[in-house]
Amino acid sequence: MKYKIKRSNRKTLCLEITSEGLLVRAPMRATNTDINAFIEKKRDWIEKHLRKAEECSKSVSKLTQEEINQLAQQALKIIPERVAHYAPQVGVTYGRITIRNQRTKWGSCSSKGNLNFNCLLMLAPPEVLDSVVVHELCHRKEMNHSPKFYELVLRVFPDYHKWNKWLKENGRTLMARMV
Repeated sequence: MKYKIKRSNRKTLCLEITSEGLLVRAPMRATNTDINAFIEKKRDWIEKHLRKAEECSKSVSKLTQEEINQLAQQALKIIPERVAHYAPQVGVTYGRITIRNQRTKWGSCSSKGNLNFNCLLMLAPPEVLDSVVVHELCHRKEMNHSPKFYELVLRVFPDYHKWNKWLKENGRTLMARMV
């Protein structure tokens, strides 16, 4: 089975199905033997989700470059408004806001406070967009996914888990629309 490995300071192994296939996120200290054993243990899960991803990418209509550009223009108008709305509630400032057409991420926050958002969020319900905006703004206070981080997210956006679940269930279909 082919896969890519991304090593970081994380503590556990994890699997991710991306548009390119299987990605293994691994701690720096993980050996190839550890990784291969983990993949073998999760083989059924991997095969099921790879099939699901392949079916999804075949069954959706791809966006044209013009449609992607239109989504980006729409996002440039709407997302900064949502960021400006939620930043005071989180109690943070932010830097530049950039709209991207990414295949794997919905948003990100740099250590300098610059925020990036995926233009495909314009295809999701407004609550999903708000959940991603709040998530990224909360990284201005907590650059991690600790309980303290999620406590802050839920204080500002109590329905976060509901809309994050929607994104987990439907996000792959949205991402598959990217050319």
